[in-house]
Amino acid sequence: MTLVEINNWFNSFLKKEDFPSDISLNGIQIENSEPESKQIKKIAFAVDACEETAKKAAEAGADLLFVHHGLFWGGCQTITGSFYKRISTFIKNDLALCAYHIPLDANNPYGNNWGLAARLGLINCESFGTWRGMVLGVKGELSEELTINELAERVLRKGVTPRSVLSLGKEKIKTVGIISGGASDDVADAIEQGLDCYITGEFAHEDYHLAREMGINVIGGGHYETETVGVSLVMEKVEKELGIECIFVDVPTNL
Repeated sequence: MTLVEINNWFNSFLKKEDFPSDISLNGIQIENSEPESKQIKKIAFAVDACEETAKKAAEAGADLLFVHHGLFWGGCQTITGSFYKRISTFIKNDLALCAYHIPLDANNPYGNNWGLAARLGLINCESFGTWRGMVLGVKGELSEELTINELAERVLRKGVTPRSVLSLGKEKIKTVGIISGGASDDVADAIEQGLDCYITGEFAHEDYHLAREMGINVIGGGHYETETVGVSLVMEKVEKELGIECIFVDVPTNL
């Protein structure tokens, strides 16, 4: 498949047109030299588009890097400094870039939030939480009640621990809301809907007392770690359905 063909395939299920308020430029952000003819033989997947992930993808022989956080967010900027290092690494290595931001947060079943819900085995799942009019997250019920520490052990990849585990509510958790990444203030929605626990990536200092006063448990899994889910699920789909060689470029920010 060519770059154009494979991006059309990505969009066939991620559907960027359903998220018109997303400021990210979803889809192809950097072309390769022959986007309509060059065959994509290897794809690298990463959370972030940056100099390091681009270099590692190129060194591994990838033709395309697929990410959650791309390089373009709707505004103009000069290609200087750090931005030049990022852009030039792609161009010098004829490495294409595709990015899907909100579409990869919200997708069921390949997005960050529904992927985390599946990892936790949530049942009776429904959409939850909005940003700029776009539904992002998911809420559901655990098949069995868990303590917050038991739940925290299941959220992230094996061997990775959450950034924060705040036992501020019920001792036994049944209902859970999930919005990955930087969605700390959406704890207010979880409180309004009477959920027992809210899971996000970064949980902010300014939201701590609200959560404590309203009695809701919170797990901050880390912005990076909670958003490894979607790219990993899309990578598995590519390998299974397209048979294209894939690699995951793991560059944790520990944030």
